[in-house]
Amino acid sequence: MINNPGLNKKDTKIERALISVFDKNHILDFAKELVSHGVEILSTGGTANTLREGNINVIDVSDYTNFPEIMDGRVKTINPMIEGGILGLRDQHKNESIEYNIKWIDLVICNLYPFQETISKKECDLAMALENIDIGGPTMLRSAAKNLGWVTSAVDPEDYYLIMNELKKSGGKVSFKTRKKLSSKTFGHTSQYDTIIHNYLKDKPLSDNFSITFKKHSEMRYGENPHQAAASYSIPGNNEANILNATIHQGKKLSYNNIMDADGALACVKEFEKPACVIVKHSNPCGVAIGERLIDVYTRAFDADPVSAFGGIIAFNRHCSKEVASAIAEVFVEIVLAPSFDPEALEVFKKKKNLRVLETGDFQKRKDKVEIRNVDGGILVQDTDTRILNQNDLKIVTEKQPSKKDIETALFTWKVLRHAKSNGILIAKNNTTVGLGAGQVSRVDAVHMALKKGGENVKGAVLASDAFFPFRDSIDAIKESGITTIIQPGGSIRDQEVIDACNEYGFAMIFTGTRCFKH
Repeated sequence: MINNPGLNKKDTKIERALISVFDKNHILDFAKELVSHGVEILSTGGTANTLREGNINVIDVSDYTNFPEIMDGRVKTINPMIEGGILGLRDQHKNESIEYNIKWIDLVICNLYPFQETISKKECDLAMALENIDIGGPTMLRSAAKNLGWVTSAVDPEDYYLIMNELKKSGGKVSFKTRKKLSSKTFGHTSQYDTIIHNYLKDKPLSDNFSITFKKHSEMRYGENPHQAAASYSIPGNNEANILNATIHQGKKLSYNNIMDADGALACVKEFEKPACVIVKHSNPCGVAIGERLIDVYTRAFDADPVSAFGGIIAFNRHCSKEVASAIAEVFVEIVLAPSFDPEALEVFKKKKNLRVLETGDFQKRKDKVEIRNVDGGILVQDTDTRILNQNDLKIVTEKQPSKKDIETALFTWKVLRHAKSNGILIAKNNTTVGLGAGQVSRVDAVHMALKKGGENVKGAVLASDAFFPFRDSIDAIKESGITTIIQPGGSIRDQEVIDACNEYGFAMIFTGTRCFKH
């Protein structure tokens, strides 16, 4: 290691380039431009064949190093002739380069084996995954990126034209500014590559070393508020049905808040097997309904809280017809999302130019994943609440027994409630939400809000609480509401007090044994 290193910040002339790419896009154009500037090209394997087919003179790395590719190509570029040519400092290691006949390599063009794509295949096993881990490529790239004072690294085909334009303007040279920019991009790429491998190989999601990596999806005008910068990032190689992968048929770019709400709506609508409609406003499901006909489902979901639905996000888990689109067109909403749309439905939506229409493609039920939140000094990580509650999980704790219909409604409420902010109270009947009290600092406040939202519609309904009732005051608040059944986790030291209140007022109460907080 050099004790007092210096850094060359002058333009550097490209005289020799090493090209070894899996992604061959634009590589012939780039190589031809290099040749026009008198650049000597070293290459390997399939890349060398591609370049020769394009009538470009190439020196095989094995001929240059006087050492053949061995072990089925596993060892070919890891050689002092290659690494020395990339890593050597031109102003300090000249004598060694002459002594060992090492020629400087001024440009490394390389992208890596498609590990993410490989592990996404159903037939991929551990052996196949390991075989598709690139070793030589990251080594060359990291070497080039480290020696940015003298060497240019190019990992993204989109950057080829940046370098080409600079070579044309400067007579075959690359600026320090560009070398530094591409060095950063290279280290980001290799870091991402290693992270994907790490996450594939580790035994459990919450491992001792937790690594995540994302790729920029889009810049945004601002975040939650205009003074906050924001961008969206996607998981490399992810092709699932989600908001970031959705086709946007019309409307403005999605904002930070749009994506947050749309993602919440999609997560909630994935809970249901029957045709469902979820309407979200400010990250809370203000109207949810399931049924047989989508137009009926939409109407009930919207009418559950039409004031809150104004300017909201509408999500369906079924194909959206012209009939449904025509009904939506009568009101103001920000986004409509569905697996697919009738062409006639899209024509209806075109009349509302500010409406965003998102086609997600077919989606499955919610999958387990990790959720991440920033805190000062680190992050909090947890797995997603995808626990499915069924009738066997329910415990009736009151004298009054809930009806079969009330039990079905109770299970419906639980699927919706875990998508509402805590403290959360949800009231529902006839497979439709009636009133929601969410994000309150006390449970009894959440009860009062849900009752107020529901009005007269709460009669004959089921009330769900995302955590236990610490006191009987919430039960006292609903004593004359007409609610028939209450579902809650249970587990309070005052459970008996709450049960006694239910028996006093004639409510049926169900314990789930699990809560569904969402902070």
